[in-house]
Amino acid sequence: MEWGQLALYLAEHSANVSPGMPAMLRLLAAVCLASSAILSHAAGWPEFRGPGGQGHSPSPAPTTWSETENVVWKTDLPGRGWSSPVIRGNQIWVTSAIEKLGATEDQLASKTDGLMTAKNSELASSLSLQALCLDKRTGELRRQVELFTPSDIDVIHSLNSYASPTPVVEAGRLYCHFGTYGNACVDTTTGEVLWRRVLPVKHYVGPGSSPVLYEDLMVLTYDGANVQFVTALDKRTGETVWRTDRPAIRSKEPDFRKSYCTPVVFHAAGRDQLAVTGAQWIVSYNPRNGEELWRADHGDGFSVVPRPVAADGIVYFSSGFTSPEIIAVRADGSGDVTSTHLIARSRHQAPTMPSPLLIGDRLLTVSDKGVGVCLDLSLENLVWRKRMGGNYSASPLLAGGLVYFFNQEGLTTVLDAKSDEARTVSQNQLDGAIMATPAVDDGRLYLRTDQSLYCLGE
Repeated sequence: MEWGQLALYLAEHSANVSPGMPAMLRLLAAVCLASSAILSHAAGWPEFRGPGGQGHSPSPAPTTWSETENVVWKTDLPGRGWSSPVIRGNQIWVTSAIEKLGATEDQLASKTDGLMTAKNSELASSLSLQALCLDKRTGELRRQVELFTPSDIDVIHSLNSYASPTPVVEAGRLYCHFGTYGNACVDTTTGEVLWRRVLPVKHYVGPGSSPVLYEDLMVLTYDGANVQFVTALDKRTGETVWRTDRPAIRSKEPDFRKSYCTPVVFHAAGRDQLAVTGAQWIVSYNPRNGEELWRADHGDGFSVVPRPVAADGIVYFSSGFTSPEIIAVRADGSGDVTSTHLIARSRHQAPTMPSPLLIGDRLLTVSDKGVGVCLDLSLENLVWRKRMGGNYSASPLLAGGLVYFFNQEGLTTVLDAKSDEARTVSQNQLDGAIMATPAVDDGRLYLRTDQSLYCLGE
């Protein structure tokens, strides 16, 4: 915990220290609270896919639940959104879009002219983009902070929402990203909006990539149909610190130039790196200044959603639509490393939406149509393949030696991570659709459906 974060924590929790205590004892008590906050933060869920952004929970999770079993609480949420819950201390934050679906056929037609996904598009006639705060212990909705009310609203794909990017939370601050509709920083103690920043882009099917924090930077991916760049804002002010354009893309068709990937931050080859996949390219940047470190041409894939994972100097990523592959690239190169550092490729039921999961010397994926695959890290040897059924958007999680897969129809399949036969531990059904990747904290699973947020615990 940085000194600034410590100060924020002390300010947030000063009311928990008795005013009748002597000054020194109050200070010691506050420091003890701050020390426990460090542990709480380590066990929290600060961003998309949790601490480190690769789907590994430091805490176990429940294995059995239903609508009537092991539900600690269930809270209906206003609006719609596929963003994951993020957790710090006793606060859970999600974003949501309060929509009015009243656009006329002519309005919809004018927004979808020429789009490949026109028949699967939706258009809101009015929109309020919000951050919601819930009490982790009770599920009570504590805050509903309106961040943006855009007047120029674009279409989204029917599988997307206007609030799909997951926010990032740290001591005293929540950072929200709604793609073209704006970025905002919220004081988590008061609910005050500290800054807003709008960077327009054409998504065609709505926003998707989530922000990441690196030191004092909020890093964002803007891979639109019209422009493609990665940028970092000063998390204290929202001002641009750096912006780097993406490499040139072969295709001139706007639909084939867009992407929705969230960067992964990792350390390899003696340097911190930020890798993010886009149309045609995966690129690694110096997260401090946006300098390109290396790039690799993965083919003609586009609309990449899965977040890359990294370990032992290798990045594993999805190539996106239309012929998805899982690809491995060494992260110790410089410049264009297409011919030298792309070391493995696999078409075994590669996903276009759920992110991969690294567990030791194995890589697990689930296809959009529900086929789970476990490969060794050569990507050549199949350990197991299992048809779990349903359709998948949420990314799998590892918790307590178990792997959790969540389908859109509300079913969670729990597998033994160490099993060579994909042994099923349990299957658990809830009402509603699961589009958002859940969060784990203190032995409980926080699962968002299209209508509610559940706290599940045994």
